[in-house]
Amino acid sequence: MTTAPSSITAQQQASSSKPKSRLARIVKRSVDAVRQAPGWSAGALLFAGVFALPVVAVVLLALAPSDDIWAHLSSTVLPTALSNTTLLLAGAGLATLVIGTASAWLVTMYRFPGRALADRLLVLPLAMPAYIVAYAYAELFDYAGPIQSGLRTAFGFRSPADYYFPDIRSLGGAIVVFTAVLYPYVYLTARASFIQQSVCVLEVARTLGRTAPAAFWAVALPLARPALAAGVALVLMECLNDLGAVQYLGVETLSASIYATWMQRGNLAGASQLAVVMLGFVIALILLERYARGGARTHDTTGRVRAIPFEVLTGWRAWVALALVSMPFIAGFVAPFAVLARHALFHPEGWSPAEFLAAGANSLLLAGIVSVCAVALALFFGYAARVAHNPVTDAATRIAATGYALPGTVLAIGLMIPLAAFDNRVDAFMRDTFDISTGLMLSGTLFAVSLALIVRFLAVALGSIEAGLNRISPSLDAAGRTLGASTLSILTRIHIPILAPALAAAALLVFVDAMKELPATLLMRPFNFETLATHVYGLAAAERFEEAALGAISIVIIGLLPVLLLHRTIASGRAGSKPSGAVRNRRA
Repeated sequence: MTTAPSSITAQQQASSSKPKSRLARIVKRSVDAVRQAPGWSAGALLFAGVFALPVVAVVLLALAPSDDIWAHLSSTVLPTALSNTTLLLAGAGLATLVIGTASAWLVTMYRFPGRALADRLLVLPLAMPAYIVAYAYAELFDYAGPIQSGLRTAFGFRSPADYYFPDIRSLGGAIVVFTAVLYPYVYLTARASFIQQSVCVLEVARTLGRTAPAAFWAVALPLARPALAAGVALVLMECLNDLGAVQYLGVETLSASIYATWMQRGNLAGASQLAVVMLGFVIALILLERYARGGARTHDTTGRVRAIPFEVLTGWRAWVALALVSMPFIAGFVAPFAVLARHALFHPEGWSPAEFLAAGANSLLLAGIVSVCAVALALFFGYAARVAHNPVTDAATRIAATGYALPGTVLAIGLMIPLAAFDNRVDAFMRDTFDISTGLMLSGTLFAVSLALIVRFLAVALGSIEAGLNRISPSLDAAGRTLGASTLSILTRIHIPILAPALAAAALLVFVDAMKELPATLLMRPFNFETLATHVYGLAAAERFEEAALGAISIVIIGLLPVLLLHRTIASGRAGSKPSGAVRNRRA
């Protein structure tokens, strides 16, 4: 009993020595964690600062005095750009949501002839860049195209005044193009969600008297809401980023307005102000996606995950289902690829082998540099978050991963400003000191365009590598430390060999994305440096699309491999499957 007061006093002193506020506790924990691995945390902060530089530069230039440019932009350019961008996002988002969700539900829950093949074919439009599909659709649906020519021949029409045909070079045409190309984002996320859902919850709904469609609306669709929100968010981000398709179809969106204000009117400050508006759109989309997820988390209440009980369709219902899942694939891949193949086969005299080979070599060089650097940086961030897990490193990793949300036009402006400022400072110093002009050292170089693509696609590599790191047991790290190995030695001798498949997958995804990227490459590339994407864009803009067909086909073929690998991963990823040698559930 006599020791009680002293023990209470000790407890009071200990409690008084603890930080009082939650913020203070977080700061203290962060400082303690950083001290354990200071190099990794400091490096993560340094790289995160580089990745945050484009946004900071755009905002600072937009806020700087600029001769009342904003008043002119807000009264002339901005209303049309905002209206078109909003309508484009709304139309493409709604259409891809309906088509992607319906296709995923039909393929997952029903059996009909050609279902397995349709499941694979539905993802192929992801290999088609939107600007290539826009060029092909313009060839198909223009007045001189085969569809309108066939209508005039069949019905005897002599002029456009004799009949009505929708104009593909319009906002509606842009919505059709983006829907045809981007619905697989929703299809893949919805398909993955439907595959992972427990059959038990659907069976319970059926036993309570729900029909299959009613079970879809009452059970499956609400459970898939987070996945659908993520898929639609990707669609909207791609619509915001696009430049080639909207320009070719004559739709003045924010991305096209930024390009025109900067490159055609020579007004970088005005382009920065429009870029800030686009950043507002990006933030709004991120918040909307989180709201659509609702913060809800769903999970199965049973460990039994049985094979999905297909409903077999026969007769006319089977053929209707096959037609419904075939139309998106035909619109997004077959029709545009047929246009490209026709031009490549019947107009070989138009294209220049030397230009094609030079553009292809430049694309391979640029994509190779970007994929290697992006994977190396993603590995650094992923491992830093593992060995120095604290709010500082986590925040730095999140900042570095936000580059994918930045449209290419915004990213190009944000990097061009600090790179040009650096070049000018170095040139002025060398002129004053040594009377030597260094010129542009970073701006308009391979380094500049590579940096832009690394910032944009780091998140693609980071997701794959973080997933691989999460599957490695922490006990391997502990065993290495007990044997005296450093954190760097553990990374090189233990983690990298285990992560080899994840690293290869990440490099492949980044490589293909870099091959297809147009806006950032177009704005940041060196003089006379053509990639396949810019080569196709330039020829199409000059109404020489026939000559661009071979380059466009090359981009599409290169993009097919990761798309098919991604589909295979999702289609075979149903929870509850047993290891090889055991009785397996039927593949969804």
